Amino acid sequence: MASNESRRVSDLGTLKAFGHPLRMKLYRALHIARQATASQLAEQADEQVSLVSYHLRKLADHGLIEEAGRPGGDGRERWWQPTSKGLRFNDEDFDDAPEKAATHTAVSRLSFDQHIELYRRHLDTYRSWSPQWRKGSFGSEYLARLTAEELTALESELDAVINRYQEQGRARDEAGDTENRENVALHLYGFPFRT
Repeated sequence: MASNESRRVSDLGTLKAFGHPLRMKLYRALHIARQATASQLAEQADEQVSLVSYHLRKLADHGLIEEAGRPGGDGRERWWQPTSKGLRFNDEDFDDAPEKAATHTAVSRLSFDQHIELYRRHLDTYRSWSPQWRKGSFGSEYLARLTAEELTALESELDAVINRYQEQGRARDEAGDTENRENVALHLYGFPFRT
């Protein structure tokens, strides 16, 4: 990856480019693979290579992914990689115009829908995982009374813990410690509500 930091997406054009269902799936798959070709991603997404190539180019046009230099490659197919550790979309970047706010909400809902689908697939295959993975998997709901500032601080602390585990897992994976290592999704939401 070009940057070890998350990228804050703050312009409407990039938000719209990312806010396509297939592009979101391709970005996630590429983020997990770290580097992949359009053919590899097309197989994972069960889509035509030409369609996947088109959407990868759109992500690249907005700087979300880039070509990955692959020494020794035959040059017939391009390798792609994310340009950052991840993406962040902050509400305050899109709340100054109705179109921006509506697009931010639509992209957030699409992302949430894809998270739900990923978790549903996990639930459907839950019994096929080993007892260790079933024990390690969790779904929790925490209800607390906090101020907005406390919620912001909580997110920051959780982010630091998750980043530590991500970096540790990636380093061990790159060092060849791949036995019993799987991709893990962790979705957290913190939001106010009234009963």
